[in-house]
Amino acid sequence: MTSPLTHFDDKGDAHMVDVSAKPVTDRTAIAEGRVVMTAETLALVTEGRAKKGDVLGVARLAGIMGAKRTADLIPLCHPLPITKVALDLTPDPGLPGVIVTATVRTSGQTGVEMEALTAVSIACLTIYDMLKAAEKGMRIEGLRLLMKDGGKSGRFEAAP
Repeated sequence: MTSPLTHFDDKGDAHMVDVSAKPVTDRTAIAEGRVVMTAETLALVTEGRAKKGDVLGVARLAGIMGAKRTADLIPLCHPLPITKVALDLTPDPGLPGVIVTATVRTSGQTGVEMEALTAVSIACLTIYDMLKAAEKGMRIEGLRLLMKDGGKSGRFEAAP
């Protein structure tokens, strides 16, 4: 019996999917996550008073680097020629915290969902790292895929 999970073969063993017969198509993925903190900690970010420096600038670079290293971190991911990684880090007093959104693009034979999710994860972890001296109780929440487009399965959009 063939497994509906593509990373398992007919025997149930994990394997890297063979994408060699798939056509090269344009692919995009958008993911999001958030770091929830106190209003006082968020003020350190928005007012530029964090002791380690530009929290959002460093987190943006870390997220870009994370997207580029996804195949090194997730065992069955293919290394991809990423053509774009963009991160939007938005302070939100209503959380309070920072909303992180990553958009990743490629033209290839497999999608970039994992690269977008990795970018958000690494950016959120970097925010935590840079602010942990002020608040150890921050929470990283809501990591999810918002949208993917391209490839055989077409477009997916998460419910709001």
